[in-house]
Amino acid sequence: MTRAAPLEGVKVLEAATLFAGPLAATFLGDFGADVTKIEHPRKPDAARGHGASKDGIGLWFKTLGRNKRLATLDLSRGREVFLDLVRANDVLIENFRPGTLERWGLGPDVLLEANPRLVIARVTAFGQVGPWSSRPGFGSLAEAMSGFAAVTGEPDGPPTLPPFGLADGITALATAYAVMVALRERDVSGAGQVVDLAIIEPILMMLGGGITAFQQLGYVQPRLGNRSSNNAPRNVYRTLDGEWVAVSTSSQSIAERVLRLVGREDLVAQPWFGSGRERAEHADELDEAVGSWIAGHPLDQVLSAFEKAEAAVGPVYDVRGIVTDPQYAALRTIATVDDDELGPLQMQNVLFRMSESPGAIKWAGRAHGADTAEVLAEVGVSPERLAELRAEGVC
Repeated sequence: MTRAAPLEGVKVLEAATLFAGPLAATFLGDFGADVTKIEHPRKPDAARGHGASKDGIGLWFKTLGRNKRLATLDLSRGREVFLDLVRANDVLIENFRPGTLERWGLGPDVLLEANPRLVIARVTAFGQVGPWSSRPGFGSLAEAMSGFAAVTGEPDGPPTLPPFGLADGITALATAYAVMVALRERDVSGAGQVVDLAIIEPILMMLGGGITAFQQLGYVQPRLGNRSSNNAPRNVYRTLDGEWVAVSTSSQSIAERVLRLVGREDLVAQPWFGSGRERAEHADELDEAVGSWIAGHPLDQVLSAFEKAEAAVGPVYDVRGIVTDPQYAALRTIATVDDDELGPLQMQNVLFRMSESPGAIKWAGRAHGADTAEVLAEVGVSPERLAELRAEGVC
């Protein structure tokens, strides 16, 4: 007997664009939530146009829009229809600039009056309050303002932004977590609530103890390239056959194994070697020892030697390495999904494996408005009324 997905019965309304809000809804949908994504009838989610495309079809949206029913509605003109949808759902994820929903008469007070059990996750760049709250913003600004860019890059180079939506992805995870916490609270209290997610915050939490170190010691972390201020050797090194590997020695025992592997027992015996921070002060010497050994061996020999020594190493992959790696294959990290538009599609699988109630990808992202008629029929919109709304440009 197949068990129900863990979030089956949870209904999520997504009125969000681009990445953080929509990706949070994707995570919920992967484990059984019934997610309905609302897009503007004439202005689809801009994420459909991000990244590579085939035959005019955005490929990233195939992942971002998976497991979602897609409907169109102009919220500013279809207020009553939207309130009917709110009444029929457990969660609303929205990322309009603060004040926008209120201007349309759809602020949290109105939404919670319509559905007192509703969990409203408001995902914005800067949050709902404060001097920056009304400004436009994206994840790149969060990566800058959080301190991430300041510590990323080579010591003599500029601050460096990631070439993908890192802050959005971290916020999406935080949003999905916040929704689950709010739903658990609703189980106890019976009432919904508003969750305020600012994209500038979750990434800040991922950056470690920098705030405390500054407050206590006045310490400001510099850019170190691929090195760490907490341990060494920690870097990427080029192999004899031109490949790259990453080596990390976050624990003392691993650091000792790496240096013994490369024939530098003498360095292990140094008094400074017993502390990760002190080893970091000798990073040049340690990088030379490890890097020169790796440079004399091809990738397969490096990986084999490190495995035998129980030392931590990993190949530096681009996507070609990822899709052929046996570890990812064993974990089934990459799923193949049949798609009506593009045929078999490969994409990242659900985030984790559960022994009794696993998640699943039921379908890839669909065409703009593909499920509008079905979604609106469920809240009482007749075919005749739907035709009127479409003629008026409301959906």
